[in-house]
Amino acid sequence: MTVDPSRTFGPGPSGKAAPSPQNPHGGPAPSSNKAREALGAVRAEVAKAVVGQDPAVAGILIALLCRGHILLEGVPGVAKTLLVKSVAAALDVETKRVQFTSDLMPGDVTGSLVFDSASSEFTFREGPVFTNLLLADEINRTPPKTQASLLEAMEERQVTVDGVGHPLPSPFLVAATQNPVEYEGTYPLPEAQLDRFLLKVTLPVPPREDEITVLTRHAAGFDPRNLAAAGLRPVASAADVEAGIEQVRRVGVAPQVAAYIVDIARATRFSPSLALGVSPRGATALLGTSRAWAWLNGRDFVTPDDVQALAQSTLAHRLTLRPEAELEGVSVGSVLDAAVNSVPVPR
Repeated sequence: MTVDPSRTFGPGPSGKAAPSPQNPHGGPAPSSNKAREALGAVRAEVAKAVVGQDPAVAGILIALLCRGHILLEGVPGVAKTLLVKSVAAALDVETKRVQFTSDLMPGDVTGSLVFDSASSEFTFREGPVFTNLLLADEINRTPPKTQASLLEAMEERQVTVDGVGHPLPSPFLVAATQNPVEYEGTYPLPEAQLDRFLLKVTLPVPPREDEITVLTRHAAGFDPRNLAAAGLRPVASAADVEAGIEQVRRVGVAPQVAAYIVDIARATRFSPSLALGVSPRGATALLGTSRAWAWLNGRDFVTPDDVQALAQSTLAHRLTLRPEAELEGVSVGSVLDAAVNSVPVPR
């Protein structure tokens, strides 16, 4: 996720809260409440196990607050799986992990009907998708029909089997991971499924200082399979997430900021380098993530800075380059930056 590193929310790894900014529309922003403080503390807690991936932690929290889902991309060994497990441990929510493989069937994820010999009837046995935080590990290694089995769960928050809907618990988040460099035996996610992910966050290889910290922790006995021994403890709950969701919905969006988001989306549709621009759903997603980011920063209103901070992670995976642009080495990120910079910032 592309964010300004000087702008933080809640208690970060340093344990210090961000200052509460003033509302230009009248009066100070509301003081941090219990839900914001609890979710802000998740960053400091996750930092006990994961080094240098604060934007990804922020992305997961934003996805939770928007009732969306997140795609985490990175080369092997940058702590994608550990990150999701650490967030789940700090949030005190149920989590399950599915390793996606080429022979995984839809029923292995959603559940299926099983014959009960005692009652001589078929009963529904829930799959791992019935949890609060589902880690879909290496989602691009399973065939399209199994990838598609998540579509209803992600969008409708239910699983339909034999015409009967089974609601999923709340909160519910799919955190999927994929490897961007190894393509043998993979099935790239189609545009329709990519669009279902609210955010896509790239986990980079850590800088030298962070990598030294990682090795120092392991030399001191850190075991990524034992997060409790690392000192991780629950600092927020599902109730805090639900409270945060309700408060994010109350974050105000001025008409000129809403128009700014629409103009950015429209600018991508007219870009000569893109075959597919941002849809209205993408613009709505950017509105939602900007509101969540504003709330986490202690404000009850959205600013253009919030929109710019979330544009790359919310929109880039929804864009498709033209073949000739790919041949010229043009990147989606640079095209999106150009589109954002072409739109006048409201004052």
